[in-house]
Parts: sequence; structure tokens; C-alpha cells
Amino acid sequence: MVDVVVTGIGLVSALGKNLVDSWQKLLAGKSGIQIHQPFPELEPRPLGLISKQPAQLRTLTQLLVASTLQDAGLIPPLQDCGVVIGSSRSHQAVWEEMARQMYEGKGVGEDKKVSSPPIISTPWSAPQRASTPHHPISSWLDTLPHMNAIAAARQIGATGIVLAPMAACATGIWAIAQAALSIQSGQCQRVLTGAVEAAITPLTVTGFQQMGALAKTGAYPFDLHREGLVLGEGGALFVLESAELARQRQAKVYAKILGFGLTADAYHPNAPEPQGKSAIAAIEQCLVRSSLRPSEIDYIHAHGTATQMNDSIESRLIQNLFPQGVPVSSTKGATGHTLGASGALGVAFSLMALQQQMLPPCVGLKQPEFDLDLVREARPAEIRQVLCFSFGFGGQNAAIALGN
Repeated sequence: MVDVVVTGIGLVSALGKNLVDSWQKLLAGKSGIQIHQPFPELEPRPLGLISKQPAQLRTLTQLLVASTLQDAGLIPPLQDCGVVIGSSRSHQAVWEEMARQMYEGKGVGEDKKVSSPPIISTPWSAPQRASTPHHPISSWLDTLPHMNAIAAARQIGATGIVLAPMAACATGIWAIAQAALSIQSGQCQRVLTGAVEAAITPLTVTGFQQMGALAKTGAYPFDLHREGLVLGEGGALFVLESAELARQRQAKVYAKILGFGLTADAYHPNAPEPQGKSAIAAIEQCLVRSSLRPSEIDYIHAHGTATQMNDSIESRLIQNLFPQGVPVSSTKGATGHTLGASGALGVAFSLMALQQQMLPPCVGLKQPEFDLDLVREARPAEIRQVLCFSFGFGGQNAAIALGN
């Protein structure tokens, strides 16, 4: 079996605009969640925004690609590099803007000119006009779900395999697993992978609000008084390489991808299967593929959304599968829930835990409801193998094991 290692990380979150800032603020117990009102038609609420206004997927991805390659010591073009970058919402924000422009500018059955689209400017992009259905067809095609991964491939000059996974909140780990498989199968020796999400849009906020899933004051994973999830934005990308290629170029190595597990509940559009049977199967599959026993896990980065049902089911499966005392934390109280990118952020923080031998805290936790060793404050520990979980809508379950 070909060993797959991580040689580069790029991360942007509400905590910080790079990996080091985000990690340091996380260890200090800080949160990037604040009360915002980015859409005048919707009430203010806690959000994990990177800046004052929602980020744009395209420019966020461009920055992450550049910082990841810099961290890995790689310079484009990288023709033989694969690209596997996922997103659960992709360019949804642009689609919502196109729909708004269409209905504001031209009524049904009317033949009047569409007004000029507004100029959108954020810290993550130069001012540009929003796409509308009346712009050239190429502008619309650039917003299709798979085009963000293709744009990343163009940015680095990659002509290898390009995949754009979409698996709800399990997308990030799913993408990393696909990247690792492409290296193990011999299709690639190097892959740029991860997930990016810019999903703070009127439709996304309204949808989660209608479900009763959104918190009113903040995110408090595994807390007795947790209120629900807080939407966040950001992403994490990685350079994965065969261990042999990393040795040849004397690259720094964060850790090895030991194994992963991927399953689906086949149960309900948004509620997890109450007994967590498929989630347990994904974790057991991951442990078997990694040749690990539950007692050999030194830290679990939990999905920990701060919703009533997720935290309860996840706590129960951890208690049932792992020995008492394994450290557990969720970082969503610090970054917000970045949906499809959440597993990628979790992997990045898990890799930093391995590298620095520090357990990241469960920010926002004040009164634990569950009998777990929940990390309340960052603390040093001997960490050799870690697990990272993601459990998404539609019963998408993913677990990944990382180790030295």
C-alpha cells in the first residue's frame, strides 16, 4: 500500500485569515462568531464571517490555493497534480444573486431592460459586477457546481484528474479520501484537495432558520444549554503526496493519512439515524483500514454542531466505541459550522494538534451534558493517532484517521 502524507495546509476561517492565526486563536479559546446582519431583509444573528460581508467562493479558493502551495513549497505550474476540491453549496450565492437580478429587472412576460447588476466588493476580491442571466453564457457556466475545482486546476496548471465532491457536511473528508485513493491507486502522485464554503446566503440562512436549527446567541457544542448551529464560512486545502515523492523532494510532512470510512444512512433527508448505525459503521471501517484499535486513538475531532440531536447521537457513539478518557472537542464554537468545509477545517486542526502535540479546546462549552473527556482548555498531550468525524444531511457519514 502506498503511504499518503500531507505536505501543505492552507486555511481561512472566521478565526483568522491564515492557518497560524486561526490555530493560535483557537488555542487561546477565542471565537470568530459575532452578531451580524449581512442581509437587511433578515434579522441579525450570530455568524462566522471572515470579514464584515460574506466572502466569495472563487476568490476565497484562489487565496487558499496560493497559501497551500506556498506552505508545501511548490511553485506552479504543476501539470501532474490532481485536484479534488469539494463544496456543498458551491456558487449558490451567485445563483441567488442572478435570480434576484432577473426578477427585479424583468417581470414575467415583460420585455424591459434589466438594470445593471450591483458591484460586489469584499476583502477577498476586486470589485466586480455580479453575474446575471443576461451576461455572456460563459459567466453562467463558471458558476456550475464543479467549476470551482476546475478553476483551481487552471490556477495551478494541473492537467490531471479533477473532481468536485458534494456530500453535504461530509464533503471535506470525502474529498480528502478521494484524493488519497487516487494516490494509492497510482493515478496521481500529488493531489491538491480539501473543501471551501461561502454559504452565508439569504436562502441558506432562511432554510436553516425554518428548520429551527440556528442558534440565537452562539455555538456551544456538547453544552447542556446548546441552542443550535451557527453558520460559518471558510475552507481548508491540503497537498497530499505519496511518501516517496515527499522524500524525494525533502518536503516537510505534517502526518500520514492512515485510513477513512464513508457510509450513508439511507434514512431521512436531514435527520440522522437515531441509533447511529451507519455512523458507527463508518468509524469502524476507518479503524479497520487504518489498522487501529479504539484504544489507540489519542484525540477525536468531533463533528459537534451544537444541535440537540447531532451532539446527543455523536456523544453516545463515542461512549460506545471508545474507552473512557479519550479527549474530544469540536471547533465549531470558534469557527461556526462551515458545512461542506467543516471536515476539512477539522482535519487541518487535527494535523496541527499532531504537529504541536496540543489538544484544541471545545470553544463555547460551559456546562457539558455528556460524560466525555471534553477538552475545555487547550492542553499539551502525547498525540500519535487522531480521528476526525463529519456527519452530514442525508446521512452522509465520514471518518478519517491521521497519524505520524
